[in-house]
Amino acid sequence: MKVAFATTGGVRVDEHFGRAGMFRIYEFTTDASEDLGNRVFAEGRDGAVESTRGNGEAHDAAVEDKVDKLADCGIIYMTAIGGPSAARLTKRGIMPVKVTEGMPIQELVDGLMRTIRTSPPPWLKKQLSQTQNGGNAR
Repeated sequence: MKVAFATTGGVRVDEHFGRAGMFRIYEFTTDASEDLGNRVFAEGRDGAVESTRGNGEAHDAAVEDKVDKLADCGIIYMTAIGGPSAARLTKRGIMPVKVTEGMPIQELVDGLMRTIRTSPPPWLKKQLSQTQNGGNAR
């Protein structure tokens, strides 16, 4: 299962979902996690999303494009997310998780790995099972 972290520098979760120009991607199994590197949408903030805010269909299309490009992730960590964007993610089977700004990504990776190994909730077990069996949880 892939997990994305909204970040400006690849070390901390410090960005809002819509304006994030970069996400750090990790792959999780029941045994380990692997850093897959950054998925870059824009240098700095994502202007395609920010510049269309309040412009109805154009903004919806920009957000949907971002969701499409993160559709292989089962969880996305961010500092904030609007209701419509959160609904788009959950409709795709992606769990949006808001965390305190500045949380170290490695700390979140370690915490998720502990949860996976000890007491994963049912939705997380399902995600891991489906992705490890070659399927897509969404």
